[in-house]
Amino acid sequence: MERDVIRESARAGRVVLWEESARDGAQAKTLMSAAFRVRLAREQGRMFGADGPRHVVFAAGFPAVCEEEFEAVRRVAVEAEGTVSIAAVCRGRAEDVRQAVASVRGTAHARVMVVVPASEPMARTMTHRPAHEALESAAALIEEARTLDDGVAVDLCFADASRADPGLLAHHAGALTAAGAGTVVLADTVGIQLPGEAAELFGRVRAAADDQVVLASHLHNDLGLGLANTLEALRAGVRVVSASWLGLAERSGLAATEQLLFLLAHDPQRAARLLGDDTPAWWTVPDLTALPRLARMVAAETGVPLSVTTPVVGTGVGTISTGTPFVHPRLFQPFDPEELLGIAPSVVLTQLASLRVVRAVAARLGHELDDQQARAALAWVKSRAYRTGRAVVEDAAFAAYLVGLRSAPTGASA
Repeated sequence: MERDVIRESARAGRVVLWEESARDGAQAKTLMSAAFRVRLAREQGRMFGADGPRHVVFAAGFPAVCEEEFEAVRRVAVEAEGTVSIAAVCRGRAEDVRQAVASVRGTAHARVMVVVPASEPMARTMTHRPAHEALESAAALIEEARTLDDGVAVDLCFADASRADPGLLAHHAGALTAAGAGTVVLADTVGIQLPGEAAELFGRVRAAADDQVVLASHLHNDLGLGLANTLEALRAGVRVVSASWLGLAERSGLAATEQLLFLLAHDPQRAARLLGDDTPAWWTVPDLTALPRLARMVAAETGVPLSVTTPVVGTGVGTISTGTPFVHPRLFQPFDPEELLGIAPSVVLTQLASLRVVRAVAARLGHELDDQQARAALAWVKSRAYRTGRAVVEDAAFAAYLVGLRSAPTGASA
């Protein structure tokens, strides 16, 4: 059996990101090409240097969907080998497990994640059996996978764990770990939990489970709490956490990869307080300057735009449009976007502009304004914004106005 570097990382207290944008992201009505999945896996792994396989599990896809999906997963496993750990995801059926193993077998740090229902209603719906029987059947699936290729690690995802009996979860997490499971993922499949409830679930299962169990989280964002719940899982001792670029996943998605990584890496002291021990979170600290670029890549591939209010990587990060933030930008930002993310500050003209802002934008465009010109330009900016119904006055329009303003006779109104 190949070393399970994900178990090793989690048991050493290091954070592992289970990346879901290529797999669960498909349920957000997006589709990443095989070539893009390879590129994203490689780039995400490189954020951690040589430790990519120890910090990132890249869920490459769901091979049972169709032949094209199987081939996409296989291509990621082969072409991104060594940069991340690659996972194929499947249902709790022997034929699906065989197919998933086939899609990743023979490659370094390969994994399959088998989804089994954990709550009574989910088990009855998915398998027509009670939950304890559905969970017990997973041991045979682990054996099936290991018989096919004992170099492929097997993870179990307990679907709808948030509505399951924590005692049942703990018991089967221990039994399935003893049977060979690498990690056991507790999923809030419908995103129903509040942060306190997530903390209680992971705390209770972790306290009751065998100490060999490595728990992971997969927490949906239907109530807008996926990121908060993931932080609670980390606080409870979980070190393998699911996320997705731009939060892409079924319905309202998961915690956003760029937000989670930034929160855990940009301020080591705050991260240490959250994680609750003195163990470093990383073998290699991630390169946060890659976050904006990778987020833009995913947005371009999937057609999901970055907005002005998207945290960490959105178009509003590092922008200034009003007077006091222009004078004291650090006072109005929780972090320095240029220092941590490589996002250069920019001044944007809107209806909220001040004389300082107008002068700064004019100077950037090559125009020095006297007091009278600056006042005239400020009035024009505000008027144009309200006249067009658009807050931002584009550089091209302002530049054209300035040419006319600067050429007007002294004292004339432009």
